[in-house]
Amino acid sequence: MNSKDNKEVTKHNGMSKILNLGFDTINIFFMLAICFVMIYPIWYVLVQSLNDGFDAAQGGLYWWPRVFTIENYKQVFRNNEIIKAFGITIARTLIGTTCHVLFTAMVAYSFSKKELIGRKLYMTMGLITMFFSGGLIPTFIVNTKLGMFDNFLVYIIPTMFSFYDLIIMQAFFRTIPTSIEEAAMIDGAKAFKVFTRIILPISAPVIATITLFNGVWNWNDYFMGKIYFNNSDLLPIQTYLYKMITTAESSKVSMLVGQVSQSKFTSTSLQMATMIVTTIPIICIYPLLQKYFVKGMLIGSVKE
Repeated sequence: MNSKDNKEVTKHNGMSKILNLGFDTINIFFMLAICFVMIYPIWYVLVQSLNDGFDAAQGGLYWWPRVFTIENYKQVFRNNEIIKAFGITIARTLIGTTCHVLFTAMVAYSFSKKELIGRKLYMTMGLITMFFSGGLIPTFIVNTKLGMFDNFLVYIIPTMFSFYDLIIMQAFFRTIPTSIEEAAMIDGAKAFKVFTRIILPISAPVIATITLFNGVWNWNDYFMGKIYFNNSDLLPIQTYLYKMITTAESSKVSMLVGQVSQSKFTSTSLQMATMIVTTIPIICIYPLLQKYFVKGMLIGSVKE
């Protein structure tokens, strides 16, 4: 290779480095902009919740609390209705997610077996339900006729199964070698024991994925509480927060804060504090399941 070729190679490498540096720089700025758009609304709510309510109502509060106070959070945790709503949300999320994951996993495990009688028919029926549904009114009528109006079970039973989650789990179960199940059956294990003792323990990625999907939905859902309950004792925290946001009358504010002086907080500042309190648990749980979430979504999607 002569000197001219060396110069051309050097020039080409230099251009490649410049292009790569330019791409990396643009990519970094683009991702930082996305992060800012995603994070700033949460930061804004946090700043509002840590500021004096009447001072925040004057506006101009964007980056840091101007008059720092934790009175908003004190009032949130002094309110028995909010504490009760938190308990309902926690119970609903734990029980509902557990029942959903176990029931859907059992059905998905059965569907992963080609020898299941009527499997193609069931799959066709399930796929149809993914694109067409009975609608809100028929669903409401059915659940009401089954005695689930003003009943905690409406959070659990209608949401125990999802065909979309079944497809994800089924794809995962198909990647498990059948030799593992056959070895257990040779040792005398029945199908249910194989499922609970062998399949579920090695299915942590897909279990974590579905748990995250359903847990976040159960925690964030407010609509079921809005349409199925007249009894305020069974409302989840998100429905309670929805009512706080949509109700601005002074009578509602007085009922919420009781006889406490309103020199430190307003209805809006209490809403902000409640938003932060309801968001923190799910933000803390998500990083713990992130590594399983990615693996559970990808496994079974690529065949060797």
